[in-house]
Amino acid sequence: MNTTVSRGSAGRSLVFLASLFFIFGFLTCMNDILVPHLKGLFTLSYTQAILIQFAFFAAYFFFSIPASKYCERVGYKTALVVGLGITALGAFGFLASAAFHAFAFFLGAVFVLATGITLIQVAANPYVTALGNPETASSRLTIVQAFNSLGTTIAPIIGSALILADGTAESIEKPYLFMAIFLLVLAGGTMMMKLPRVNSLSDKKDDTTWSDLFKNRRLMMGVVGIFAYVGAEVAIGSFLISWLGEESVKGFTAETAGHYVAFYWGGAMVGRFLGTPLLAKFSPAKVLQIFILGAIVGVVTTMSTGGDIALWAVLSVGLFNSIMFPTIFSLSVQGMTKGTEKASGLLCTAIVGGAIVPLFQGIVADSAGLRTSFVLPIVCYAYLFYFARSLSAAPVASAAKSSLKLQAT
Repeated sequence: MNTTVSRGSAGRSLVFLASLFFIFGFLTCMNDILVPHLKGLFTLSYTQAILIQFAFFAAYFFFSIPASKYCERVGYKTALVVGLGITALGAFGFLASAAFHAFAFFLGAVFVLATGITLIQVAANPYVTALGNPETASSRLTIVQAFNSLGTTIAPIIGSALILADGTAESIEKPYLFMAIFLLVLAGGTMMMKLPRVNSLSDKKDDTTWSDLFKNRRLMMGVVGIFAYVGAEVAIGSFLISWLGEESVKGFTAETAGHYVAFYWGGAMVGRFLGTPLLAKFSPAKVLQIFILGAIVGVVTTMSTGGDIALWAVLSVGLFNSIMFPTIFSLSVQGMTKGTEKASGLLCTAIVGGAIVPLFQGIVADSAGLRTSFVLPIVCYAYLFYFARSLSAAPVASAAKSSLKLQAT
């Protein structure tokens, strides 16, 4: 891909892209506020409340690959504008949902919003890799991913203050109205911006078939790995407010617990910066094993204790989650010279784990208790440890090279 971009234009475009990553990080993490809020508002079970996450992450399953094809057909800039418009439509849907006081409407609004975010993510990453030399693409991805983590860190604080402190359906209207307007302004700005035209992630003809990819054992293990990782991370975040509200843990109010969710996602932001030099110096698969073990210890500890120990143990899991997604992603495509676009589509589709695992944890929570339900994330992390251990001999350079194109969130 040969794209010449001036330094000034690249800088302005990178700031714009960073804002997009911030937005979908913010909106994704707002679900952690919506789950306990709507659970109390509509007197829902855990299983019913977690349908918020199910509706959100189901969009990745249905639209990741179609979004990739759409980007190839219309161009990434047009796809960004359309994605922002769809996301704004979903945000406006929250206003109608609050007005009609209908949980089903909220689910529909979440699904539409997530559809737009899926398209934005598929379209945004090629722009990041295009804004400069390919050799520095990894640093640019790290920058925009930091803004994604910043969004997930700020969202619980704002959501707790504006939504959980009120406890009514109307409290949802103000933050989502603001986001809808902001998204529309960004869509208009995107139409006027001069961004590098990128028609494909690769200039070479790629005749790789889906059958070829399904025969790639490493890739298929990685698809399950992404499913397990996103599922575990989202499940813990989704039930965190309810968990910290348990009398046997801290007995926090929903608003107070919501502020602590920021530590969970903030840990992921800090961990990305701490983990980057480790991944550069040591085998990514071995570093991944250590972080996975840390996550398992954190979940086991919070399950078996109470008070401050249980509190900080579960929050520490966010720190250990930090490097998992990009590392699993890069290890999964290591050694591939063709078919990376299709492989990326498969791996992004596996983000649907954020819909499935929390749903099953909700079912277990309703039947056996919230404490017992944390067994589900442990099972996910156990598979991830198996995945990382199986690839522990993977060369560092190859994984790092693959990650330049395929880091996603």
